[in-house]
Amino acid sequence: MDFLIVSMLVAIVTVVLKLRTTYLLFQRKPRIKVKYDPKQHDPQANVIDGSGRCYPNCDSTVWLRSCEKEITEPLEGHVIGTIPVWLNGSLLRNGPGSWKVGDMTFQHLFDCSALLHRFAIHNGSVTYQNRFVQTETLKKNNAAQRIVVTEFGTAAVPDPCHSIFDRVSAMFRPESASDNSMISIYPIGDELYTFAETPFVHRINPRTLATEARICVSDYTGVIHHTSHPHVLSNGTVYNLGLGSTKSGPVYQIICFPHGEDMFENAYVKAQIPCRWKLNPGYMHTFGLTENYFVIVEQPLSVSLSEYIKTQVFNQNMSACLKWFDDKPCYFYLVDRQTGELAHKFQSNTFFYMHIINQYEQDDHVVIDICCYKNPEMINSMYLESIMNMQSNPNYAAEFRGRPLRFVLPLTTLQNENGYLGRRQRLMKSMTLSAISARLQQPKLKRSQSDYEDVTFIENNTNATTDDFNFTAKNDKYKPFANLVTLGNTKAEAYQLGGGPIFVHPELLCDLGCETPRINYDRYLAKPYQYFYAISSDVDADNPGTLIKVDVINKTCLTWCEENCFPSEPIFVPSPNAIEEDDGVVLASMIWGGLNENKVGLLVLCAKTMNELGRCMFHTNGPVPKCLHGWYAKDLL
Repeated sequence: MDFLIVSMLVAIVTVVLKLRTTYLLFQRKPRIKVKYDPKQHDPQANVIDGSGRCYPNCDSTVWLRSCEKEITEPLEGHVIGTIPVWLNGSLLRNGPGSWKVGDMTFQHLFDCSALLHRFAIHNGSVTYQNRFVQTETLKKNNAAQRIVVTEFGTAAVPDPCHSIFDRVSAMFRPESASDNSMISIYPIGDELYTFAETPFVHRINPRTLATEARICVSDYTGVIHHTSHPHVLSNGTVYNLGLGSTKSGPVYQIICFPHGEDMFENAYVKAQIPCRWKLNPGYMHTFGLTENYFVIVEQPLSVSLSEYIKTQVFNQNMSACLKWFDDKPCYFYLVDRQTGELAHKFQSNTFFYMHIINQYEQDDHVVIDICCYKNPEMINSMYLESIMNMQSNPNYAAEFRGRPLRFVLPLTTLQNENGYLGRRQRLMKSMTLSAISARLQQPKLKRSQSDYEDVTFIENNTNATTDDFNFTAKNDKYKPFANLVTLGNTKAEAYQLGGGPIFVHPELLCDLGCETPRINYDRYLAKPYQYFYAISSDVDADNPGTLIKVDVINKTCLTWCEENCFPSEPIFVPSPNAIEEDDGVVLASMIWGGLNENKVGLLVLCAKTMNELGRCMFHTNGPVPKCLHGWYAKDLL
């Protein structure tokens, strides 16, 4: 038996080595370089701006900055206007800090080394600091002065000392993967941690921004990885969604970190449900919860396990594992918070999302608001080459086109909701993102015409163009069926087709692109709410740096913007003794385009009116990059 196992292993390795040899030979073939002529390949490239820029109001270079020198000591700023004296605490931010390692450059925004920012607010004055998260990945890269750990969009420099056996065995060692936690910051107990979609989180000192410890969540819960956006309840308990492995295949697991001492040591799996596809678990960036349910929205962007093995063997970047099924529906799973069992399942037309705005129960319905996109092209739009070439790409805005949608899930439904649609859904296309990301390692042909003409969610809308985003046009196939949504003040609908599952159809909350949404989190998480705050995702807007307040009840918006200014995710902070939902301020860090890369600011807006109350400006000794997500820590000075 041992001889048979050894023989099988030798045979597998032999086949893999042959495949790798073929792959390397293919890679050595000479490539034909094509000189890019914008007039020939992008005939629309000069129709908007006389200089040939498609988006003259959008400065993409704000995403390309690298921090060259940390600001470890608090830097005093200059206050303009008034910062409320009751506002005392720290706005902590996380995001991409540097594209560079030695002479090498990362290829995707999500690969950049994590950089923390701190705005300490006290008695009307503000100080600023920034500091890199001291991850093991950063240490290894800096020691070697090259990229030695593979990231989402960047493959590491191959180590000649590592054999194919080393690379295969690395798949089963979490410590061999990147721990670059550059997405968000959340509290666990009385400590703050940086997050990404890996099993690693880093404890930081919120006053000095020093990295104090690295925690591998897998050591306590067994999850392979988890989302970047856990939920922190008012009692201090923390929930997150992770991917686990069982004998029957991959599962989505809800992990509970109960409030108290040793929250990691006492963590446990509260609930789990199987993934739709055993070899293609869904990509998860966030999840939701209501009073009685955990809400898991499974989109048809998946992580291909077979492609993952190939990335390890052939030393490819991790985005090569992503696979998009554009004719498969999205699933909404409602998991009972008490029993951990799947209680309800719904379907919708295909969409891609990163962030859920809020979710709650009302009158036997679950309402969930999501920032939705037609497909995941926006991930490819964040590659270095795509960002650098956006001004000559007339399709770039369409790739980022999204809208906030409301889905209403009726809990009083007809029979067989966990079944399948009456009509057979055929997979029309399986598109791997690696096909696009691989081109970033070589000269890239510019598109001569749009690949994204149909950007609606509706199958039979045949008149769609790149500027037609009618996400909620009703499909004729629903006419014979009764709308199951009885909730007032909503145009969202739900139908049971042919005795199968419940098919939900959304309503549009706001006809503006909204991203990194935030609410009055402490009081309105998982409750009926009226307002959320977001940044604009419309790169072709008159001002792409717009901050947006959306009234989800009246379907109205208020905005704030300033020419050439690009604020970050807006965070709501309630005022003392607040009564109404929007009693408070909105905080956002600010940077500016052009030659203003050594300037950063803190913006304070009145949350009711979105009028500016004040700002604090800082002039730094080097470039300040744009950040992603953050957390406001009250009374942390």
